[in-house]
Amino acid sequence: MTDFKALILAIVSPLVEHPEALVVTPQETERFYEYRLTVHPDDIGRVIGKQGRVAQAIRTIVYSVRVQGNKRVRLIIDDRPTKTLE
Repeated sequence: MTDFKALILAIVSPLVEHPEALVVTPQETERFYEYRLTVHPDDIGRVIGKQGRVAQAIRTIVYSVRVQGNKRVRLIIDDRPTKTLE
């Protein structure tokens, strides 16, 4: 199976100012392989983009990768602010 975590990190890392804060958490459900992307609060606008265009482009790339079986891939961009480690 394709390493979606590495793919997501490769796409998003150049876009953000805090690449060390990127976290991709995989989870498998009945119908989906879900990947939750968490970014630094300062970078959320860079990842989502104006009117969600950057987020949609990221999802288009990730969803275009072929997966064996009936499950589909889902990318969730977590835009809730998290505690920073400062």
